[in-house]
Amino acid sequence: MNIDSNTHSGQTPLRLLGVYAHPDDETFCIGGTLAKYIIAGAEAMVVSFTQGEAGQIREASAATRRTLGEVRRKELYQACQQLGVQQTVCLNYGDGKLKDIAQAELVERIVQIIREFKPDMVFTFDETGAYGHPDHIAISQAATEACWQAGVETAFLGQLEHGLLPHTPRRVYHSIFPQSDRLLLQLLVNWLHSLDKRYRGSDDFMHGLMLFADESSMLGYASDHIQVQWYPSGFYIIEQGEPSTSLYLILSGEVDILREDETGEIVYLESHGSGVFIGEAGIAYGKPRNAHVVVTKNTTCLVLSPGEPTNFAGRGEEARFGVDDSAGGQAGGHDITTRIDVTEFIEPKINALSQHRSQYPISPEMFPLEMWREILGQEYFRRIYPPQHIETDFDL
Repeated sequence: MNIDSNTHSGQTPLRLLGVYAHPDDETFCIGGTLAKYIIAGAEAMVVSFTQGEAGQIREASAATRRTLGEVRRKELYQACQQLGVQQTVCLNYGDGKLKDIAQAELVERIVQIIREFKPDMVFTFDETGAYGHPDHIAISQAATEACWQAGVETAFLGQLEHGLLPHTPRRVYHSIFPQSDRLLLQLLVNWLHSLDKRYRGSDDFMHGLMLFADESSMLGYASDHIQVQWYPSGFYIIEQGEPSTSLYLILSGEVDILREDETGEIVYLESHGSGVFIGEAGIAYGKPRNAHVVVTKNTTCLVLSPGEPTNFAGRGEEARFGVDDSAGGQAGGHDITTRIDVTEFIEPKINALSQHRSQYPISPEMFPLEMWREILGQEYFRRIYPPQHIETDFDL
């Protein structure tokens, strides 16, 4: 199918159906793909089987435990509006309980949706549920089975009696998240190094980055080792001469930057507090640390490293550096059949993600657009029906 065409076979608009478990699944899994194809003229429908009421509340001003389900339902509709989705459905099967519902019940509901909407392509989770979530796995199994059952003339006769004719989607895709060797810390370093002055993030920025870094690691967008570390007053977070591997974001507290000259004299350079990154210069230049960073008030940092920390990696010219310049951000995985480039459609995807504020209190302005494109600009799928070699477009 030519992405510039809004029809298939020169007749009707292409129809895309996404079947997922929770509000926000749609944006992470197929947000850019939906935006790309809708702009080209496709019609799309997104179905979430739960309201996500059992999720975490990551922004207290957005919801309470009592209101979270309704808030996330509204967030889903707002996100889909950003993507251009024409039909959005949020069911209420009970967050965290899909695995306990008979698969036949879920299959029947999805078959009904397929027969009503008559999609050309259906998207859902893969059999692992992206990262093992039981609700995701239940929906993957039910949606995959429903795509076949929807075209069987003898399946769910009650629907047929109500005029819902059999319909078999032409393509069925599983959303997958292959592990990338990309380092979020390297992208941050490149960004910070391009600025004219030292960046100082707000509380909202720090909160958003912590959540996004964790999500990026879980979904395989990046391979950083991420931890939050507390350091007491007097502690050397960084020692001059040690290898430049980790990037630190000060979440609270204060530090002094000190340089030791050849005679051993300690020279005070500057002090920094919350919202400031430290350690980016050495990583940017591939050199050992050129100063000490010493805690003056108990300090907590978000620490991004290229791998599990090591006890000692040498100092000076013998130092072993953990950031591999050869890492190209390529996604691994032998089961990818389709990779969709959504870099030119990243703005609606990020705008949609920012609507899910109860889960991800981030804003599109948090990072430069090119950085968003690097992290979220590719969406990966495995074509389940019919099986196919690797492709770069949804060829109908």
